[in-house]
Parts: sequence; structure tokens; C-alpha cells
Amino acid sequence: MSADSDLLSLWTRGWALTRGVEPPLWDDGGWRIEVGAEDQLRRYVFAEAGEALVRRARAITEPHVFLKVCADDVGVRPLLPARWTLRPPGFLMTLDRAMTARPTPDDGYRIEIGPDVQPGGPVVFCTVRDASGAEAGRGRAVIVDDRVIYDRILVEPEHQRRGLGGRIMRALEAATGSLGKGALVATADGQALYHTLGWRTQSPYTTAIIPG
Repeated sequence: MSADSDLLSLWTRGWALTRGVEPPLWDDGGWRIEVGAEDQLRRYVFAEAGEALVRRARAITEPHVFLKVCADDVGVRPLLPARWTLRPPGFLMTLDRAMTARPTPDDGYRIEIGPDVQPGGPVVFCTVRDASGAEAGRGRAVIVDDRVIYDRILVEPEHQRRGLGGRIMRALEAATGSLGKGALVATADGQALYHTLGWRTQSPYTTAIIPG
């Protein structure tokens, strides 16, 4: 299985924007993003598990470099040298209509957007707080061309199973102008949530690293 290369290019551009790093560069069959973090020096993103992935995996021997590929782990694992370890599976997903709306209960949680971010502008940050003011969840989004890229959607463990993930997503949707088109990479738990909001899975998304 593979992903549409134009969609993946758009996703990588949005991911770099939300993380505040340099834009992705095309590099021998995949997109390279210089992350520069202590636990992630850079990442290579591939639309399919092919020869470009094989070349890159054989060439890299240092830790903290990530390989990301739109294929399942069964197809990826045989292509990698033994030094590579697979992370839990992810999923590239898209939205092509407005997200499914749900009533918001009066449960003391409040959504904060900003500060000073305008629809259609740069990265939009969303925070959800409980009645005491403590942060219960967060997320961010950015518009790339005609699609909203969602990233780092997180609800703290003690606040999960209360619909906050959906609230964060809908708040980001509204703050970015409700374009009705989106892309993201989800965990297995996130995939289940996003399906209820009207998202569709486009491909598996496998991550491989060399442990440090």
C-alpha cells in the first residue's frame, strides 16, 4: 500500500510548519525534514515502501533518525536492516467535508484559541482547560494550500473518554475557517476518534528508528 505523493507532500509541509522547523526537501525518493531535536535529528518520509526506503535504511547507522513510510509494518519490516526498530502503527487520514458536530456539554471545560491567531493565518494553537484552569488537552493546525493540517492532538490521561479530542478538532476546524478539508497522521486510538468525526484512512503509516 502507498499514499498519494501530492497529499503526503502537503502533509509534510504542514507538519514542518506546526513544529517550527525548516520545510521538507525532496531527497532521493523521499522528503527529508531536519528536526534538530535531541531525540529526533531528522526524518525521512516516503509515499511507499520501495527502493528509496531500502537505500536510505541501509545508509543510516546513527540513532535518532526516523523513517516514515505509508505502508504497513508487515511490508516495511523485511526491507530494513536488523538495527531498525518499528514504532506502534499510525495512519494517514483525510477529511473532505465538515466534521460531524456534537452538542457540547456544560461540564466546566473551556477551549482557548490563540493568542491573536486569525483564520487562514499561521499555526493555530488550541488548549482545553478544566474548571480549575489546568490544561486538559491541546492541538494545533495550519492551512497548507486548500487543506488544514492537524497535529499534536492530545488529551491528558485523566481527562480522556470525555469527548475532549473531538472538541479540540472542531475548535481547530472553526479557527482555520472551516474549509472542510484536512489531513493528519493518527495513532490507533486517534484513528477510532477521527472516524467518528468523518475522517477516512488513506494508508498505514509506519515509523522506524534506530534506538539510541
